[in-house]
This record gives sequence, C-alpha cells and structure tokens, in this order.
Amino acid sequence: MECVVQGIIETQGLCGVNKERLRVHEICLKSGPNLGFVASEVRLLCDLEQSEPTWTVKHVGGALRGAGAEQISVLVRSMVESKASKNVLRLFYALGYKLDHELLRVGITFHFQRGAQITVTVSSVNKMLKLHATDEAVPVTPGIQLVEVTAPATSENYNEVVAAVSSFCEYLAPLLHLSKPGVSTGVVPTAAAAAASLMSDGGGTTL
Repeated sequence: MECVVQGIIETQGLCGVNKERLRVHEICLKSGPNLGFVASEVRLLCDLEQSEPTWTVKHVGGALRGAGAEQISVLVRSMVESKASKNVLRLFYALGYKLDHELLRVGITFHFQRGAQITVTVSSVNKMLKLHATDEAVPVTPGIQLVEVTAPATSENYNEVVAAVSSFCEYLAPLLHLSKPGVSTGVVPTAAAAAASLMSDGGGTTL
C-alpha cells in the first residue's frame, strides 16, 4: 500500500538544494480481452539516470473505500512494485497487454524520515512524439511541474502513515497546496521556496 497527495507549482530552478535527479520513462500498459473481463493496468518504469537503465514494474490498485477514507486528506491505495529485466516490455506484450500511453518524467526527488519514509517528487511530465523517443519528448504542460508526496504503508500501520503525511502537508501548507490525486488545488509559484523549506529542518531529514 501507499499514501499519496499531489499538487502543482510553476517551474523554477532549484539551486543550492541537495536532491536526486529524476529521469524516468513510464510506459502504461492495459490488459487485452484474453486476460479477463476486468481491465488490468501496469506501469513499466525505466530509470534513465542510471549508467545502465533499470526497469521496475508497478501496479497501482484501488483506493481505500468507506466513510473513514472520505474523512482523510490523503489517498490510501494498494500498490505493488518489483524490479524487472530489460526485456519486461516484450514479456507483457506476449502476455496480451497493449500500450496505452507513455510519458517521460524529468525532475528531482527528496527523501525524508518524518514519522514515515516520505518521498517528494517534483517533475515535469513530457509526451513522446514518436514511440519510445525519449530524446524528442515535449512538455505536456509547459511551465508547470507536478509535486507528489508518497509514503509506503501496510494494512496494519496506514493510519500512522496517513497522520505523518498529513502533518508533512501542513508543514508545507504556506508554500504548496497538496491534496488527493485528481483534486485541483491551483498553482503555487514557489518551487524554490518550497524546496528550501523542505531542507531547512536538517534534524529530521535523511538524504
């Protein structure tokens, strides 16, 4: 499982801040009719920042439902991911999956320990004009970056993780509006200030 919130900011340079570079080719596949009546979706993630690109298979399931889920500001959903070999795309094609869309995410990632293992990703989303042509990708929304805050959770501890992510969002609230994916919160032109704020409390930060 994972807990997640998202927001958007205007693109700005983030100088003087410790961070990890992000460059991921994301391929979204959907199951064909031979795999059953219920549609299945998987994402293949290729980390292009590595000297030898590495692949990960990720399946994002349904969100937590019920009255309790509606009361919290963080989306809790099932998620499974695993490392894979470079021929993973060929394998899923052989299984009957079809290409739905592909994206290139370029940006930065921060890691924190604040009651949970929290990852903050700030990235621009780019589309390919030709199949798998990552070098020719163009921004989907020029000048706008997606901010995503995620934290791994289990069925036993997700309440604690939700509380940790909610507290982290409150910490960023003066600089960045975060909400469940799919809920628009407006644009905040404070990327540099938000990044500086993220790094200001070194005591609870692990990079």
